Amino acid sequence: MFYSKEELTERFKERFGQMEKRDNAAAYSSMASIVQEFVEERRNMTHALYKESNEKQLYYISLEFLLGRMLRSNLSNLGAYEVASDVLRDAGFSLEEIEEQEVDPGLGNGGLGRLAACFMDSLASLGLPGHGYAIRYRGGLFTQHIEDGFQKESPVHWITKHDQWDVRHEELAVEVPFYGKLIKHEDGAVEHEDAIWVKAVPYDMPIVGGNSGPVNTLRLWQAEPCGRPLPVGVDKGQYEAATAEISDRLYPDDSYDEGKLLRLKQQYFLCSASLQAIFNEGGFPVKELPEHVAIQINDTHPAMAIPELMRILMDGHGLTWDAAWAITTRTISYTNHTILEEAMEKWDQWLLKELVPRIYDIIEEIDRRFKATLPGGLNEKERHKLAVLDEKQVKMAVLAVVGSYKVNGVASLHTEILKKREMKELYAIFPEKFHNKTNGITHRRWLIQANPELTELITESIGDQWKREPERLAELAHYGADTALLRDFQAVKRLKKNQLIQAVKAAGDNAIDPDSIFDIQIKRFHGYKRQLMNILHVRMLHDRIRNDATFRPHPRTFFFGGKAAPSYHFAKQVIKMIHAVAQQVNSDPVARKYLHVVFIEDYNVSHAEKLIPAAEVSEQISTASKEASGTGNMKFMMNGALTLGTVDGANVEIFEAIGEDNAFVFGLSAEQVMRFEAEGDYRPAEVLEEDAQIRQLIAELEAGELSDGAANAELVIRQLGAEEDPFFVLRDLNSYALAHERMVEAYGDQLAWQGMAWTNVAHSGIFSSDRTIQQYSDDVWDLGRFRLKV
Repeated sequence: MFYSKEELTERFKERFGQMEKRDNAAAYSSMASIVQEFVEERRNMTHALYKESNEKQLYYISLEFLLGRMLRSNLSNLGAYEVASDVLRDAGFSLEEIEEQEVDPGLGNGGLGRLAACFMDSLASLGLPGHGYAIRYRGGLFTQHIEDGFQKESPVHWITKHDQWDVRHEELAVEVPFYGKLIKHEDGAVEHEDAIWVKAVPYDMPIVGGNSGPVNTLRLWQAEPCGRPLPVGVDKGQYEAATAEISDRLYPDDSYDEGKLLRLKQQYFLCSASLQAIFNEGGFPVKELPEHVAIQINDTHPAMAIPELMRILMDGHGLTWDAAWAITTRTISYTNHTILEEAMEKWDQWLLKELVPRIYDIIEEIDRRFKATLPGGLNEKERHKLAVLDEKQVKMAVLAVVGSYKVNGVASLHTEILKKREMKELYAIFPEKFHNKTNGITHRRWLIQANPELTELITESIGDQWKREPERLAELAHYGADTALLRDFQAVKRLKKNQLIQAVKAAGDNAIDPDSIFDIQIKRFHGYKRQLMNILHVRMLHDRIRNDATFRPHPRTFFFGGKAAPSYHFAKQVIKMIHAVAQQVNSDPVARKYLHVVFIEDYNVSHAEKLIPAAEVSEQISTASKEASGTGNMKFMMNGALTLGTVDGANVEIFEAIGEDNAFVFGLSAEQVMRFEAEGDYRPAEVLEEDAQIRQLIAELEAGELSDGAANAELVIRQLGAEEDPFFVLRDLNSYALAHERMVEAYGDQLAWQGMAWTNVAHSGIFSSDRTIQQYSDDVWDLGRFRLKV
């Protein structure tokens, strides 16, 4: 149990009294340090419990963990949020205000990292021994600034002297080798000569679960110079600068060779340091590794964990190839997060040969041995699809499948596409490996923490057992016809909308109508996520208002948030378009009564915690077959927003759960998209010939009216050209507009709307990450449950 109010008051007064300044920053630092010390003690207890039990543990390796702020999360999961609020209030502070002092950790970008964070929360809350491994990026992804509508990037600077949550463990540092040359001896031993070594120093961050569960660990590796002599010709200053780069930035620009080498350095650095740590802390015979350790690689970024584990087993422990391979392929499992060709990582072979020669040597042997096992009768295309090394490239997704014992997609549709199309040949060889684990979200952060008012209303209706068993939210369905309850539900949404309005006002936007429909699309910018279609539709509405005096729709506020990768210039042009259209719409004396466009600068988890509870319409409009799962769709659903979306990713399972009459479905199906792609018979020009309104829209785009000049939309214009439109924006645009019309019509009957929203909340429990993690544990990891004795 956490401290009583009296104990916490005493500790806070003692800590706060030592601060030089008595302000919000000092109050935050005082409270955070108290909580950090408490959870660090519990983390040490957890570590001792796991070690004593000698039971199997999970290690989840991911380049991203998008955690969000830690103070509120930790207090909430400890069941101490109210007592901390009371103590601070008595001292003249607001917990909501002091937590604004905390900067979101710069450890992730989008859904991949947020999923990993949800999984860490669920592992701890379920009492499962699971830990994360990542890199301690000093500069994070980047801070997004908007200048004249254009995205500009600068470092995050989330690590400060006041940081409370991760603890350095110099004594647990390991060393990672790069470059050099291999010397192979007759007895099979391998020496790595003239390597450049980098020290990996762990910073351990406690992961506090709900339900009085154990406190697991997220270990973050920081790259630092080590004390080994440098090879002849290597400049010390250049070495130190190159070392610092490894843990400086998430996703460095890989459009050039230096950037590719840096990304590969990061990936191998993470894999090698993490695997060395697992062995250093093991305490069991190496041949028993699969009985004691499960390693999950989150997408292809950590795929080098497979050859690195082989290296450690063979070079470090003297195992034969066959013995090491048997262990590796019973220890590592792989989650695939995409069907996009660009995200199925492929690296030029020379890059790995130069950077990690021993790892490349092992990959070569994996490829040779795997090809030798392939059945006869395969055609050339099938053999290419099954090759780890192919056309002078290393195909990381193939490596991940070949070297793991389980492979999963993250939504039912995604997994079927992997099996039937993207990884069809691999599935034919390894059908027993493939399985589905639909993603989930932690209801503790995305409902209990983000929306306490709705949490209270739910608890008043069905009790509080749902907080521990989120599937019990289904009991809310019994109250879907309770008019008084739905009115209370509507009042909660109104409150959250007003809270968001106040937050946006603080950022300088004073024109949001609380009676407008809050329509929100928040996710990283990419062509397949189709923010472009969203803003083109806003322009269509603007044109109709200007040209048709009888068209005066229900007011709508369109919120956008997300970042474009620095080198993804198409996505950056879409951001510019959003700002250009926003300026036109928001300054139009007539249109602004009915439309308003808001772009949330530097969108992050903390912004999401305000946006999602206020949303009434959830834009999930990816090109069908392109979104692996999505988790934003689940967060919005859990907070009572209605999905306006395609039959893609986890939308499929959401629509199955709630019924399509409680959502607004539009667009091509995945089968239709894949058929168009296979046959190559989609012609955007035909859409333009048939639709005068879309022709007018494209004419405005080409004239530069939607982007302050055509040059600012050059890549957008090219992508929507007569022979392009790879994400079927023009093909789906009218269907999308009609879905919006159905949505506005439905919004006119507020009682019915609230009933639809209530149905969404009632069926959201199955999308808790607790369900996902328990399925992983049962089907893949085979973990036992633990409880701390406190």
